[in-house]
Order: sequence, then structure tokens, then C-alpha cells
Amino acid sequence: MDQVRFTRDELTKFRGRTVPDLISDDVRLLFVGINPGLRTAAVQAHFAPRGNRFWPALFRAGITDHLIDASSGFTAADREYLLRRGIGITNLVERATAGADELTPGELVEGRQKLDRMIAELSPPVVAILGISAYRAAFNDRAAKSGKQATPYGASDLWVLPNPSGRNAHTTLPRLAVAYAEAARAAGIRLAPATRYDDP
Repeated sequence: MDQVRFTRDELTKFRGRTVPDLISDDVRLLFVGINPGLRTAAVQAHFAPRGNRFWPALFRAGITDHLIDASSGFTAADREYLLRRGIGITNLVERATAGADELTPGELVEGRQKLDRMIAELSPPVVAILGISAYRAAFNDRAAKSGKQATPYGASDLWVLPNPSGRNAHTTLPRLAVAYAEAARAAGIRLAPATRYDDP
């Protein structure tokens, strides 16, 4: 699929837009992004920029058996594949911005309250927040480290995983894949048999 192209001015028109959650009642691993970027809002698909390493990390981890390209939106087949695999995606904050640094701490706290309601309804085995700084603000836990957390969600384990944005350059793609694979195993998702990531 050819990538849909936007000028910078065109993308700014998507500031404040929202993106529907990718989720089903059978979600096993719920990835929680910080908020949508402008391209994600433009094409209505999570982690759409090709510089974002979310989809390559899922592939290298064996969570998906092919590399999903969401840069121009999800295909119907990929959407159904992810739901069938038990993968869900939502965001702490719904409104799209050019960067997460435009969000206020209050928005992150409000987003956590929305997330609480979603988890109470769906009870996914694993909830994975993608970004330690956003987690610390939303959950009022300034000393938190990456990895599995003490969960407030009963049967749902809570993890903090590295953010896949290209701006998070100190976390390599292999390290992302290792972290995401660990959470997927905890969620009971069967990984592809061939290891798709190198040792960090």
C-alpha cells in the first residue's frame, strides 16, 4: 500500500481529533499509548508514523506474524487479525497533538480514570502502559520503574513498557521487542516460534 502523504499544514488540522480504540471483549493484552499523534489522527490508525517502532517491535517479538504497516490506516484484515490475537490498543488521553509534551498532568490523571473504567469492564489479563513518564503522572507514582507493577486492577496485571516513539532513541528496537514479548507471554499470547529479535 502506498503511504498517504500530508503536508505539515494539513496535519495540523487534525490537532485535537480522536482515534477509536482497537479493542474487543476478548482482549488479552491492552497496549495503552499516551495520546494520538497527528498522523495517527489523520489516518485513524494507532502508531501510524513509519518512524514509530511499535509495529516493528510487535513483529520482532513474535506478537504478530507479519509487519503491520498502519501508515495509511489499518487494512480490514490487519484489524481483524489483531483482535483475533487478543491485542487491544487505547490511549490515556484521547486528543491528538504534535507531541505528548503538549499534554497537562491533569489530562493524564483524567485519562487514567477512563482507563480504570475500561479495565473494570473488560478485565484484560495484561495492561501495558507505553511510557514511564506518562505512567508516573497518571498513576501518581514518581518512583516507578519499567516492568511489572503492583496492580490496582485485581485480575489484570499492570506493566510499564518503553514508549516506541522514535524520539525515545535510547531504547533500541531489540529492547522494545524483548519487553513487549515478556508482557505478551504474561497475557497468554502464543508468540511466533521463530525469535524475531536480537539480544539487546
